Amino acid sequence: QVQLVESGGGLVQTGGSLRLSCAASGSAVGISVMGWYRQAPGKQRELVAHITTGGWTGGSTNYADSVRGRFTISRDHAKSTVYLQMSSLKPEDTAVYYCYAKNIIDYWGQGTQVTVSS
Repeated sequence: QVQLVESGGGLVQTGGSLRLSCAASGSAVGISVMGWYRQAPGKQRELVAHITTGGWTGGSTNYADSVRGRFTISRDHAKSTVYLQMSSLKPEDTAVYYCYAKNIIDYWGQGTQVTVSS
């Protein structure tokens, strides 16, 4: 069973930056994709970004239109860790950010709060 441990959330001013980290532990072998979703109050959970962690296209990325150009997802494959570098943050980015990973099934982190002040 995979466990995902997130860190890096917090409070930041508009225009600031944060870096989120998510480390997969336990039976992390075989993870093929890791990424980030977010959920704001009253909103549905949405994809932020994800990155493949294996296969022919290893390292390929996908971003939500709302964050493309501002956020960068990256990985440390050996550590089964994914990062989300967030810059030019806006109040609209305020949400709980959830780490995601997949091997044969889906796994979710507990969520980390990101709050961007006006």
